[in-house]
Amino acid sequence: MKLPLYKILRGLLPWIISGCLLAYVFGWATDWQRLRQATEQANLPLFVLFVTADRLAFFVIWTWLWAAALRRLVANVPLRSVFAIRGGSELARVVSSPVSDAAFFLGLVQLAGGRIEAVAAAALVPAIAHFAVMLVQMTIAAPFLEGGVAANPGLASALAVLWTLLIACAIAVWLFRTERLKFRAAARVAAWIDRFPPRELAIFFWGFAALALFDVQIQWLASHAFGVPIDWTALAARIPIVYLLFTIPTLGNFGTRELAWAGLFAEFGARDALIAYAFAVNALFMVLNLAIGIVFLPRAVELIAALRRARREGERVPRPLLHDPTDH
Repeated sequence: MKLPLYKILRGLLPWIISGCLLAYVFGWATDWQRLRQATEQANLPLFVLFVTADRLAFFVIWTWLWAAALRRLVANVPLRSVFAIRGGSELARVVSSPVSDAAFFLGLVQLAGGRIEAVAAAALVPAIAHFAVMLVQMTIAAPFLEGGVAANPGLASALAVLWTLLIACAIAVWLFRTERLKFRAAARVAAWIDRFPPRELAIFFWGFAALALFDVQIQWLASHAFGVPIDWTALAARIPIVYLLFTIPTLGNFGTRELAWAGLFAEFGARDALIAYAFAVNALFMVLNLAIGIVFLPRAVELIAALRRARREGERVPRPLLHDPTDH
């Protein structure tokens, strides 16, 4: 079965973007001698410890919250099975995050008895909760930056855009629920929204709030161990922007992460040191994704085979509705 051109281009896009960004970062924007010096100054054992703790915390907490969403809103699926599916899909993340995300969703759909719409809706709950927590985190931290919000126009613009998006979505939800805005799917949207009372959603907001605090603290420790000490408040205010930039399709965030850290935290270290730090984090994340995938290797092979079979047979393959932030 011949693949359409747009599917071929979609598969090649992350490789092309990553290749171009990496060529720019390491071909033109980096002084290799200074980059090596920055790496030599790092306390690598502590850096590896902190980055490993960060990646594993995201893997465990995000998977647990996804499982909680499924168990509360779709079906009482086994927690161990969700972890097996998530772990298995991480093997594909070494090569392609979109393939890993698709494999994970396909596994959840299989686990929930083929209820693709219900699984997609449940998966949106932790994604939206994480987005809301990051936005509140940025808003609280922004006034404490040196010079305040006025001295950080990029952050101010990001906050304005994100709050506008959130308010617009909230207004749209209200219009759907009151039937002031009608279209064919409005009734289904309203019914879906009514399934999530606030008491059922609180666990997701508290879970991501705790994860956000841990993430900022562990990245503060990791950056200090690497020799590029970044202010805690700056991390709290700007890390969400880094994660939003990861929605750009790349190969394992290579290229995107290096430019994001060099641009957003330029006042805390030399450009080459920040690029070296970001590249080291990416490389270590890739090794950790490979290790997690190997632990769940049988499930990984099963998921990738099922994904290929579904695509070959023209079946509906679940695609992530929002970017998966676990590979941060």
